[in-house]
Amino acid sequence: MVTTHVLGVDGGNTKTVALVADRDGTILGAGRGGCGDIYAAGEETPAYGCGSPEAALASVDEAVAAALAGAGIGPGDLLAGAFSMAGADWPEDVALLRDALSGRGLGRATVVVNDALGALRAGSPDGTGVVVACGTGIATGARAANGRTWHSSFWQEPGGANELGRRTLRAVVRAELGLERPTRLTARVLAHYEQESVEGMLHLLTARGAGSRGNRPGALARVVMDEAATGDEVACGIVREAGAELGDYALVAARRVGLADTPFTLVLTGGVFRHPAPDLAAALVDRVRLAAPAVRPLRSRFEPVVGALLLALEATGSPLGDRVLERMAATAPPATLFET
Repeated sequence: MVTTHVLGVDGGNTKTVALVADRDGTILGAGRGGCGDIYAAGEETPAYGCGSPEAALASVDEAVAAALAGAGIGPGDLLAGAFSMAGADWPEDVALLRDALSGRGLGRATVVVNDALGALRAGSPDGTGVVVACGTGIATGARAANGRTWHSSFWQEPGGANELGRRTLRAVVRAELGLERPTRLTARVLAHYEQESVEGMLHLLTARGAGSRGNRPGALARVVMDEAATGDEVACGIVREAGAELGDYALVAARRVGLADTPFTLVLTGGVFRHPAPDLAAALVDRVRLAAPAVRPLRSRFEPVVGALLLALEATGSPLGDRVLERMAATAPPATLFET
């Protein structure tokens, strides 16, 4: 039997997703596992840098096994596997993951990249440009036509849904203390935590025995973006400031690979950008346009894991034309697979 399958995996902080496809782009199987970040996996209370590579790889194994089963094939039927991984930050991280994953026999070729670069490949028509992937965390990356790449990794402060949530909590506490203006965020946040007062919320989040409740504020990202869309001044300020900061790092990425003075593609992707309110994306693009007025912003057509599939197909030498992309779009798994 001729082997004609490829594997793509996107390992993030909230979930790991795997897809198996034919070389013509038809997606045949999908799977999902837990945290795939070697810096964070296995930590009940997040303490970045104290994660377990073994736990991250177990999440990859879980997702891959489900995808292979859905496609009705085994590891030996794979031509290539590409892994777009949060935590593939330093050269030794990439080496660790490549050694571990190539040893699993998931294809004759094994590709490992930082998750920002997989997200870029999913969203950019030619694989070049800058990407800002805003999910639970944040990943910013860039690739030039000459193959030069850069990703923000530890250069960038924490971001994404968790950071928006932390800023929202801070604004509510400061408003309660009279240090900031009143905001509708207070009522929304109290409803979210099912509390009647800000003091009660703080007690819930910080008292002995609270566990990790206070370390997972990402669900509040939707709250602050909802309220920004209705004009709440405090919420608008949080969202605009966060978007401008993301734009700063997008410009850094463009400069690092020599794209800043060209009309480069700027890909926006990730769960936070799926919110219907445009404020965060608009603030990001506005900041980038101040220095790069010819930038071409676009929303990614595909989930980041499709970028890993495309990298796997490239590793086999398969042509990547419109037909391949149309088949991937037509056979993509339901959106529920990617929900966080």
